[in-house]
Amino acid sequence: MLARPTTSHTRAPRRAVIRAAGGKDKTEAITGVVFQPFEEVAPVLKDTSKSGALNDPRPEHSFARYSTWTETVEAAVNEQINVEYNISYVYHAISTYFDRDNVSLHGIAEYFRNESEEEKSHAQYLIDLQNTRGGRVKFNALVPPEANYDHPEKGDALYAFELALALEKLNYSKLLGLWEVADKNSDAQTTQFIEDMLHEQVKDIKQVSDYVAQLRRIGKGHAVWHWDRALAEGKVDHRAVESPKA
Repeated sequence: MLARPTTSHTRAPRRAVIRAAGGKDKTEAITGVVFQPFEEVAPVLKDTSKSGALNDPRPEHSFARYSTWTETVEAAVNEQINVEYNISYVYHAISTYFDRDNVSLHGIAEYFRNESEEEKSHAQYLIDLQNTRGGRVKFNALVPPEANYDHPEKGDALYAFELALALEKLNYSKLLGLWEVADKNSDAQTTQFIEDMLHEQVKDIKQVSDYVAQLRRIGKGHAVWHWDRALAEGKVDHRAVESPKA
């Protein structure tokens, strides 16, 4: 038996031949998938060639922008950036108060300093999202926070954490509003992005809720100093559900 001749050429995939009108042959992949890349990309290429003008504020002058990133979504993201910065500002002020020489609760001061940085990082997270999607970041004014947090009935520690709890809940509602705007504009990437932030927000709310409950139990006296020491040493317990595993 003669051996089958070998060849270095790779056999091309089988294609179905379709007889088109006018007697011309037209080939189509055997899978039945029809994709005309140059025809379909033509409108996008035309728009891209007109975009990218330096410092042009119009939405269409962005390489990365897609139709679902509307002016409404862009404005909502900028509003949330301002929310995150304002909460960071308040937490920074609270931290400064507890670091005073006549207050000297350094565990609480460090906690709110870290929370201030976290909120600022959330603002940067949203700034990166805005730039990634071809939007334009717009910064708004910050509201000056209070300087004194000593409540005559609750004391300063409990009052500060109750204020923090209210701010975390407010932030959750703001994020939920941003999610609704993205969902209304059918921007799936942004809804997923905000859902991740919402999950972290739920965990933060639970943590602060635990701290409020503990501070209500111990009152305003000497126990606050011990609680502050435990917080500084990472010995104050809190618990929140983790994200479900895939």
